Amino acid sequence: MSNLMPVINPYDGSVAGNVPQFTQDEVSAAISRAAAAAPVMAAMPAHQRGAILNKAAQIIASQATELGSLMASENGKPMKYARGEALRAVDTFNFAADEARRLHGETIPLDASSGGVGKIGYYVRVPVGIVGAITPFNFPLNLSAHKIAPAIAAGCPVVMKPAPATPMTVLRLAEILREAGLPDGAFEVVTGGADVGAWLTTDPRVAMISFTGSPAVARQIVQTAGLRRVVLELGGNGATIIDENANIDHAVTRTVMGSFSYSGQVCISVQRIYIHRARYDEFRQKFLDATAKLVMGDPQSDQTDIGPVINDAAAERIERWLDEAVSQGAVVAAGGVRQGRMIPPTVLENVHDGMQIMCAEAFGPLVSFVPFDDFEQALTMADTGVFGLQAGVYTRDLNHAMRAVQRLNVGGVIINDVPTLRIDNMPYGGNRDSGVGREGPRFAVEEMTTLKMVVINMGV
Repeated sequence: MSNLMPVINPYDGSVAGNVPQFTQDEVSAAISRAAAAAPVMAAMPAHQRGAILNKAAQIIASQATELGSLMASENGKPMKYARGEALRAVDTFNFAADEARRLHGETIPLDASSGGVGKIGYYVRVPVGIVGAITPFNFPLNLSAHKIAPAIAAGCPVVMKPAPATPMTVLRLAEILREAGLPDGAFEVVTGGADVGAWLTTDPRVAMISFTGSPAVARQIVQTAGLRRVVLELGGNGATIIDENANIDHAVTRTVMGSFSYSGQVCISVQRIYIHRARYDEFRQKFLDATAKLVMGDPQSDQTDIGPVINDAAAERIERWLDEAVSQGAVVAAGGVRQGRMIPPTVLENVHDGMQIMCAEAFGPLVSFVPFDDFEQALTMADTGVFGLQAGVYTRDLNHAMRAVQRLNVGGVIINDVPTLRIDNMPYGGNRDSGVGREGPRFAVEEMTTLKMVVINMGV
C-alpha cells in the first residue's frame, strides 16, 4: 500500500488534501490495466468515443466553479483564471470529440506507377497504443485535457502522472471520465514524484510519451525513451514587439494580462517586450498605471488578479534572479519585493540578453522592457536565445507583420495580440528548446495514431 503525500495550498500553507505516493509495483499495475484496456479502446466505434468526450465536456461545464476552486486551492491560481481554465477544458474535450468522429485515412492512386496497375490502395489511422503522459502544475485541468481527450479520440489508453503539487484536479478528471462512460483502465492516474515519472516513461509497454514541463527533464526522458514516439511541450520566454504604429491602448491591456496572469507561471507568458523608442514612454507609463491596479490576494476571491507562486523554492529562485539582474544593472520600475510566496507584478528596464530574466524562462510575474529603433533590430532581439514557443507582434504595417512571420523561429506568431494567446483547437508547440511535436486535438490525434497501409490486388 502506498503512503499518502500532502498537497499544500500555496496561498496559506494549509493541506488541501492527501494523495497516494505510488510504488513501482503500483505504477506497473496501472500500466497493466491500461494494456488490458487498449484493445477495448481500439475497437470502440468513433461515435462512442465522441459521445464520451462530449459527455465529459458537459460534466466539466456543470462543475466549472467547483473545479476552479479546486485548482485555486492546489496551485494558487486566481478564480477568474481557474474558472476560465475549466471552460477551456470544455472546448478541448468537444474539439477532441469532433476529431474522433472524423478520424480517417485516404486512398492512394497506386496506378500512378506502372507496378500499381490493377491495385487499390488506401491507409487508415490506428491508435499507437498506451500513452504515458506527464503534466505540469500550472494548468492541471486543461493541459491534462490536451493529452487525455485526443488519446480517447484516437483510441489510446493513457497513464498520466500529474505534477506532485496538483494531483487532485487530475484525479477529479478521472472521476469525470468514468462518469462519462470511459472504460476501466483507459485513464489511469499515478501520483508521486520524479521516480513515478521515471517508472512510467521507461516501461516498455508505453508506446508514446507526451510530456509538458522543463527542457532539463525532457532531455532525461529522450535519453531513455528509445524507439518510441515522444511529444515534448517545453518552456519559453515569450517576446512581444510593439511597433511604432501599434495600438498602444490595446497592447497595454493585453501585455499586462500576458505578463502577469497566474503570476507569470505560463510557458507562453510575456517575458520580454521590445518597444519602438518613439512609443516607449507612452507605453511604459500606461503599462505601469495598469499594473498598479492589479489586486494581489486570496486566489479564491473573484477580485484577485495576482496570487502566490507555486512554492517557496519558486519564490526564492525568482527573487534570486531579480537580485542578480539588479546587480548587473537592471532597474526595477515596479514591484520587485517578494513577501513569502507572493511576488508583486514586476517591471524591469536597462536589461541585457545575458541576464537570466531575459535568456531563461522566468516563470514568475516578471517582464522586461527593451527599446528599439528599427523593426529588423526588434526581430533579431526577439529571436535571440534557445527558445521558440510563441511571439507577439503589435503592428499596423502588413509588411512588418509578414516579415515577423518569416523571420521568427517560433511555433506561433501572434499578430496584434500577445504570445500568451492559445485557442484550444490550434496547433500548439515550439521549436528549438521549446519542444518537439504539436498539441491541439487534431494535431495530437495525428501524433497518437500511426498509418496502416492497405493494398488490394484486384487481378487475382
